[in-house]
Amino acid sequence: MAYAATAGGVNAAATAAPGVLALQRALVWLVGASGAIVFIEPSPYEIATLLATVTFFATGLRLRLVLMPLLLMLILLNVGYTISAIPLYERTEVVSWIATSWYMAVTVVFFAMVISEDTEARLDMLRRGLVVGAMIASLLAIAGYFHLIPGGNDLLTLYGRARGTFKDPNVLGAYLILPALFALQSVVSDKLAKAFRNVIAFGIMSLAILLAFSRAAWGGLVLTSAFMLALMVLTSHTNAQRSRIVIMAIVAAVLGLALIAVLLSFDSTAEMFKQRASFGQSYDEGRFGRFGRHILGAEMALDLPFGIGPLQFNRYFPEDTHNSYLNAFMSGGWLSGVCYPALVFTTVIMGFRHVFIRVPWQRAYLAIFSAFLGTVGESFVIDTDHWRHFWMMLGAVWGMIAAAQAYKLRSGEDASSA
Repeated sequence: MAYAATAGGVNAAATAAPGVLALQRALVWLVGASGAIVFIEPSPYEIATLLATVTFFATGLRLRLVLMPLLLMLILLNVGYTISAIPLYERTEVVSWIATSWYMAVTVVFFAMVISEDTEARLDMLRRGLVVGAMIASLLAIAGYFHLIPGGNDLLTLYGRARGTFKDPNVLGAYLILPALFALQSVVSDKLAKAFRNVIAFGIMSLAILLAFSRAAWGGLVLTSAFMLALMVLTSHTNAQRSRIVIMAIVAAVLGLALIAVLLSFDSTAEMFKQRASFGQSYDEGRFGRFGRHILGAEMALDLPFGIGPLQFNRYFPEDTHNSYLNAFMSGGWLSGVCYPALVFTTVIMGFRHVFIRVPWQRAYLAIFSAFLGTVGESFVIDTDHWRHFWMMLGAVWGMIAAAQAYKLRSGEDASSA
């Protein structure tokens, strides 16, 4: 699809040569697609992001004033981590963790700057890339689970759970939620041929999420889908659109239940499903279980202004924090412990304020914001601190907010001059 420099971009993108604009958009697609392959280090995502960053800065990119609070919170967050890690710098894994945190912060700012210009076109390329990457990861995860690739079981599964091109089944499931939401949007709103293709894509991604046996991903897909569809109904222009969304959502839910019923007819799958669906997991219960550690860790954090440093929590407790907000306190002291939730919930509050703003990329905004909100909730029970797609979504939300503010300003100027 050809795009003019859209309303998100009376800026460097609007005056860029067509070849430069095409290159920039292709790199956004590449970054989105490469995010699905992360079981090797450095991953293709790191290489693609570095290439895109260098190219964008060489061809024109600017930092908008509205992004300055984001930049400040990211710097303070990582300064806290860096200070708390000073006694631990002889440990390679700690230095690597700090470097990764700073790198993630850079990617947030990069995505925010990129998406704030040429917004509609770049979001479309990001969506396409994410869906392609998600399909590759999903198909490999499914193939690995059902032993369809000789010798691929050990690489593509972990403890009997599908993980595809990821190191952890939980991260696979979480990553697939946003591409699945993009596919679901097409199912409930696009023309028949495109909707049918996305029915297949949504089914494949949903199956991979199910076979990852991640309770957080299961709940995340259901809740974020429901939330996004509700927002789509509320922001639809006509009653016909609203009716179609509701009807197609019901059909998708029925087909999803049918898929689960078929899978549960396999004994091995049914046993794993029963085990993972239980709320009484042994590692969640007891004084040193997941939620017990949250309470004890919070009590420790109140007495430790500089925390205990990154990757040190499991020296005091049987496992890691499994709570990103607590981990910020423990890894970076009070500075990071305050800045991390401030960053996350400032984004959430600003995100809600922009849900109903009529912009050309509103549909993409609803999907990304819904998936981001789901990860924010998931961060209370799992460590999402270094999830690449989480930081990508955070940057994209800020970029869309910046673009929406510029779009409203130009729309007002156009109206006053008409």
